Amino acid sequence: MNKDYNNLKLESIRLRKRGLSYNEIKKKINISKSTLSYWLKTIPLKAEHRQRLYTKQIQILSRGSQSQKERRIKQIEQIIKKAEDEIRSPLSLETYRLMGASLYWAEGSKGKMCNITNSDPYLILFMVRWIEKIFKIPAKNLKARLNIYPQQNESKIKKFWSNLTFIPIENFGKSYIKPKNKGYKKNNLYYGTIRIEIPKSVDIGYRIFGWIKATTKNLDSKIQLTQRKWQSLRKTSRPINLILK
Repeated sequence: MNKDYNNLKLESIRLRKRGLSYNEIKKKINISKSTLSYWLKTIPLKAEHRQRLYTKQIQILSRGSQSQKERRIKQIEQIIKKAEDEIRSPLSLETYRLMGASLYWAEGSKGKMCNITNSDPYLILFMVRWIEKIFKIPAKNLKARLNIYPQQNESKIKKFWSNLTFIPIENFGKSYIKPKNKGYKKNNLYYGTIRIEIPKSVDIGYRIFGWIKATTKNLDSKIQLTQRKWQSLRKTSRPINLILK
């Protein structure tokens, strides 16, 4: 063992006798834990030093899950920030149009009248502004309906959505009050669910689905081929609702 290693070993022994852990010593003299373990395995620790290291280890173990959670939160924040930087703002009109059309495709009605239902204030406000920008229909001309639980304050929830969207309260139709049940709902929808309706919007619906069709037409051949292959699935009979007395 050369002189430097002799000095490092002596220093590690001195630090160990002071009650430092292998990790603490490693930070000071930059020696691997396996080497420290070999050098120091015969060095006894005083009772107070053993107690300190035991207490420290318990604290590390008790904070383990919390530390992992905090690290994960920071990772998620970094991912979101990086993704935000990838988007150029303001959005082009075409990007804005297709973003709203995609949201409508996922969350909107497939019937004759255009309406979209959701509980997310961000999504709802985006769609109200999208409708105004793309179709020139102001919020004051839209209709709305709530879907809430009996324990919720219908009047206050209407005011919340009206303040957010600028849809007048008098434009809110009759709310649907969900019946009471004994089940436990994990996600508490504090603002209920709101349905935004565009009056006289049959042609608007066709335009939206025209935009969607234009962006997905390269999928037509694959979908049609697969549907022809599996058209037997269309022969499945519809379920019958049985009324039990």
